[in-house]
Amino acid sequence: MPKPFFTRPSQTKIVATLGPASRDIPTLCNLIRTGVDVFRINAAHGDRPQFAETLANIRLACEETKMPAGVLMDLGGPKIRLGALVNDSLTVERGERVRFVPGTVSPGETDLTCTYEPLIAELNVDDRIMLADGTVALRVVEKSQNAAECEVVEGGTVRSRQGVNLPGVQLSIPAMLPVDRENAAWAAKNGVDFLGLSFVRKAEEIEDLRKLIKKHGGKTQIVAKIEKPEAVENLESIVAAADAVMVARGDLGVETDIALVPMLQKEIIRVSRRHRKPVIVATQMLESMTHHNFPTRAEVADVANAVLDGADACMLSGETAVGSFPVVTVSMMHRIALGTEEHTAGSRRPPGGGELPIDDHSAALRRPEVGGYLVTDASARTACTLAREIGAKCIIVVSDTGITARSLSQNRPSVPILGLTHRDETLRRMSLYWGVVPIKVPAELESPDDILAFIMTSLRKRKHLVKGDRVVLLTGTNVTEQYNAILVHEIK
Repeated sequence: MPKPFFTRPSQTKIVATLGPASRDIPTLCNLIRTGVDVFRINAAHGDRPQFAETLANIRLACEETKMPAGVLMDLGGPKIRLGALVNDSLTVERGERVRFVPGTVSPGETDLTCTYEPLIAELNVDDRIMLADGTVALRVVEKSQNAAECEVVEGGTVRSRQGVNLPGVQLSIPAMLPVDRENAAWAAKNGVDFLGLSFVRKAEEIEDLRKLIKKHGGKTQIVAKIEKPEAVENLESIVAAADAVMVARGDLGVETDIALVPMLQKEIIRVSRRHRKPVIVATQMLESMTHHNFPTRAEVADVANAVLDGADACMLSGETAVGSFPVVTVSMMHRIALGTEEHTAGSRRPPGGGELPIDDHSAALRRPEVGGYLVTDASARTACTLAREIGAKCIIVVSDTGITARSLSQNRPSVPILGLTHRDETLRRMSLYWGVVPIKVPAELESPDDILAFIMTSLRKRKHLVKGDRVVLLTGTNVTEQYNAILVHEIK
């Protein structure tokens, strides 16, 4: 029997960052075939003409492979950096003193400058300053109008234009700089599927971006990147306002205690699952494969742990953007995810299948204020239970927007979810949802009955379904837009 077209190597989705190593069409095709579901364009590197070329290549690769892939543009955000140092680098030891002064070029060897002009005014005594990805730590000990003197708490070497993190410091800088707003407008106009909002601190920043997207006629969804202590404090409201969430562990591990990152990851995923929002785990998942064709055991455990935590997707950054083995890395991530899912299915699910018992939020999900789709969520949960009890081969959902497919996904059923739609943007959006296989149906098929007949014919023709097999169909009525009809179909 041929391999069913509605299965995939793993249910956990893969987001791959594009760069010089991966943005040509042949490599994009190989990445899609290997299992990439969403491609990430990092707006902190490159310009809009380059973004346009990359987006066009992705669309061409999808056409060539006949497989959909979403596109996530990650806005650079207000990244604060050091200015130019006197000798381009400075090595400091614990207990030494350095000072921040105005400008962008250091006047003395132990003077530091910063691209964020109001920094000195907004610092206070005892504030922490983290440099060089958190390896060098400073504490403000004295402050005047034109300088902030700091004591070195953790020594090391810093270099010109490296990032500056200010955990706990209340900054006036907005979440989006002018260049971010311009990139967001471009993304909205050009049909980018997801926009990653960096350094989110409150839900209002997400609403600001949503208004900008709407102003430019876009349907782009917003991914809130959790990487600031303020974001952790306002997690519930941020997740509720966003369309998806990213556990951005790089800056999160610098802005907060790195020892707490594993538990923060679990908490962010838990809250996202309760709000029915897809969640991506990112940063250094298979970092060693940037230069080697095999991961470390710790990295394998990290990917597996993200799958066990309930992540919808895992993200690759430099591994696929500038790495030597982008396709091999994607293949490895699928192997790890698949192995974890198969072991979990065999050891933790009840006999005959069932949902992954990662977290039980069924009571919370019945509250109308969580998600706002009470009928849809209840119908999706019931469809998953029904599919398990009758031993269905798959669940089929017909969706215009992808909302019901997302709700089914968050219930983690033990059978594949076929997400049927004639809308390209919905097809790409569903590429991020755990366990959902996006399938395009002809636009002329409008009624659920016609769409069901189409997919049944396709499955039977390919011998993916045989006599006696059952499927569950979740669809809507002509009375409302909410999905409130569950049908069981048995192959005769």
